Amino acid sequence: MYIVALTGGIGSGKSEAAKQFAQLGVPVVDTDVIAHTLTATGSPMLSEISKIFGVGILNGDGSLNRASLRAHVLNDPTERIKLEKLLHPAIYEHAIEQLTDNDNSLKPQYQILVVPLLFESNRYRNAINKIVVVDCEESLQIKRAMARSKLTEDEVRAIMAAQTTRAIRLKNADEIIENNGSLEELVENVKKIHKKLIRTCIVSK
Repeated sequence: MYIVALTGGIGSGKSEAAKQFAQLGVPVVDTDVIAHTLTATGSPMLSEISKIFGVGILNGDGSLNRASLRAHVLNDPTERIKLEKLLHPAIYEHAIEQLTDNDNSLKPQYQILVVPLLFESNRYRNAINKIVVVDCEESLQIKRAMARSKLTEDEVRAIMAAQTTRAIRLKNADEIIENNGSLEELVENVKKIHKKLIRTCIVSK
C-alpha cells in the first residue's frame, strides 16, 4: 500500500481537500469519520466514554454531546489523555483495516488517510509513505472554524493551542497544499499534488 497522510489544523480545509482527492478517484479513509462511527449512539465505545466521563457528556437521547466532551477534555489535559488512550487505538485499527480492504479490492496507486492529530502521536508513522499538510493563515483558521462549527474565538484558540503548531506541521510536511484563497484555488492545488503523487507512485513501483 502507498499511504499519504493528509493533515492540518482546525479550519485549515483538510476535509474539503480530502473531498477533492476523492473526486479525483483516490480512496479516502478519514479518522474523524471513524471516530464518529465508533461513538455512535448505543455503541460499546460510547458506553465506555460515558462510564469514564459521566452521563453529562450525553444528550437526552443518549447520543454523544460532542461539544460537552470537547470542552471537558480541553480544560483538563489529564482527561484528554484518558480519552485518547480509549479512542485512538480503536481508530487506528479501523483505519488500517479500511486501507487494507481498499488496497485488496481497488488496487489504487495511492490512498489518502486523513489524520487531524498526525503529529500529536507516533501511531501512524510506520503506516504512511508521505505527509501532505493543508495550510492557511491562522486568522483564517479561526474564521473558518467559527463559521463551520459555531465555536467562539476563544474555543477555537483553545483547540489550536492543544494541537501541534503550524510551524511544526510545515516543517514535517512532504507536500503542502496552500488554502488561503477560494475553493477553486484549493481544487487546483489538490490537482497539482495529486499529479505529483501519481508520479511518485509510478517511480516507487
